[in-house]
Amino acid sequence: MSSENFLKNLNPPQLEAVMHIEGPLLILAGAGSGKTRVLTHRIAHLMNQGLAPEQVLAVTFTNKAAGEMRERVERLLSVPLNGFWISTFHSTCLRILRREGQNLGLPRDFIILDEKDSLGLIRKAIADFNLNEEAYPPKQIEYRIDRAKGDGKGPEEFTDPEFSASTTFGKIYAHYQELLREAKGLDFGDLLIMTVELFRKCPDVLIRYQSQFRHVLVDEYQDTNRVQYDFLKLLCRSHQNLCVVGDEDQSIYGWRGADLRNILDFERDFPKARVIRLEQNYRSTKRIIAAASALIAKNRLRKGKKLWTARAEGHPIFSISSRNERYEASAVASLVENLLSKDRTNAQSRLIEDELSRRRIAYQLVGGLRFYERKEIKDAISYLRASLNPEESLSLRRIINVPARGIGKSVIGKVEEIGSERGLSFATALRAGREEKLFSPAAERKLDVFFQILNKFHTYCVSEPFPEALHRILKESGYLGNLENERTEEARARLENLGELINAARDFWERNEGGILEYLDQAALVSDIDELEGASRTVKLLTLHNAKGLEFPVVIIAGLEDNLLPHLHSSHDEEELEEERRLFYVGVTRAKDRLFLFQARERRFFGVPSFSRPSRFLADIPKEFVEVIVQP
Repeated sequence: MSSENFLKNLNPPQLEAVMHIEGPLLILAGAGSGKTRVLTHRIAHLMNQGLAPEQVLAVTFTNKAAGEMRERVERLLSVPLNGFWISTFHSTCLRILRREGQNLGLPRDFIILDEKDSLGLIRKAIADFNLNEEAYPPKQIEYRIDRAKGDGKGPEEFTDPEFSASTTFGKIYAHYQELLREAKGLDFGDLLIMTVELFRKCPDVLIRYQSQFRHVLVDEYQDTNRVQYDFLKLLCRSHQNLCVVGDEDQSIYGWRGADLRNILDFERDFPKARVIRLEQNYRSTKRIIAAASALIAKNRLRKGKKLWTARAEGHPIFSISSRNERYEASAVASLVENLLSKDRTNAQSRLIEDELSRRRIAYQLVGGLRFYERKEIKDAISYLRASLNPEESLSLRRIINVPARGIGKSVIGKVEEIGSERGLSFATALRAGREEKLFSPAAERKLDVFFQILNKFHTYCVSEPFPEALHRILKESGYLGNLENERTEEARARLENLGELINAARDFWERNEGGILEYLDQAALVSDIDELEGASRTVKLLTLHNAKGLEFPVVIIAGLEDNLLPHLHSSHDEEELEEERRLFYVGVTRAKDRLFLFQARERRFFGVPSFSRPSRFLADIPKEFVEVIVQP
């Protein structure tokens, strides 16, 4: 047994969590309480107790986290960990199925389909039933199938009346599974659901893995879904040596299928479980911790913790109310400029990005594309450009079949072939093909309809204020309706981004900065800025979801209004409302030293001004922790 001097760096609850060896263990790790330190030290301690690396399974949610955890354990032990299973759920299950999948009839050379490949098979399943993609949007069906698999449900057992085996949706799901089998493929959801099926159908296989993995550790347990829970419970059924680390107050992925009950009901599912709370926060000031604790105490679905910190009281939390979203963006940029000189949703980032660009302040959008680089924004800009000039090949090529209007790969391939042979642009080759009757009558009819629409859009652009023209184009092209029909989180975010693009056009128009061409030039310049010269530090722009797991000396949260946070779609459901409060809590607890909370009294939605109310969550923070500033 090697020296365990590394344990001296742990506080008493952390040490207790590391030293508890036998039986189920729930570690409730408050924000900034050192959960990764506990996990890595526990793994090192287990191996010092005589366990071989291959007898420990550690599961994380990202490959990056798995790699970092392995490195930290190896540093603690000063030896390489050959044979140590530390990976994501999907990687772990893939490894098991590669070894054991023949028990379920899986071919040894089965392939893993990515999201794009899966979507292609769903489109084929829809087409095989002679269904219209507008009535059955592939992205929506993909989302619902993925949620079904996350709940551990196949087509034959799905009980949702809108999505059972007897409905069209259920039939598409079943046929999609048939197409997967024909392709010798599994999607990501299958990796988990089939491993659970393997364990249930093949007890000898399950016993072998239960014997191998004497201890199982899981990070971010509050983010697990039902099929991941089933996998863990089966794997640990014999020895019960399951250690899970999580924080119910940071459960913010219900819309992805995360099941909060997994952590709330842990002691019911594992009656002999030990529960240890990590409540000392090493990140934030006393004032920030007190404000966060008061905020999250309003939630009913929680186990409860009493966070504390040895840090100083710290600066006041500032709550700033601005006249509208433009004033808010300007105030945020001024604050950033001031702070640098001294030392939530993606859609909201656009105004702040514009302000930072104008002031030559370098910024990095974390976990996503810059506003003007997003697909839906590029599509909308391309519609404007093609409407103004149908000879603009790049834009025409981008939107000719977006949304799908039957001008498919055969037509586009023929145009590209003509262009390649004759050295013509896409637009010129398309015109030549039509003049020479090189397309089928059906394709020609669809092209006629498309160019009639484009001519109508051209009229809008030259005769109407371009913000109105943009809105009409997006609506009459079917682009907005297509996203509305998807009814997925991704589609909702894209709609919000398009609404913000219309707001941006309205801002530009009202400032009399020019017409549609000048606006398109500005959009091109903003999207072309990757890094601004001369800046030594970079502001991070990110959503609250992407902020989880990070920390910053200064945190600025903008858009703290009802219908944004909490989101309009979550305001009337108590459980969804609690998840929105947890999302705000995550944002607040990212702050180490300074916290600024911004809201606007008026905000545009699709170009239309609307009065806003401060987020109801602001009232959950006691007044003694906050200084309120109302800007004129």
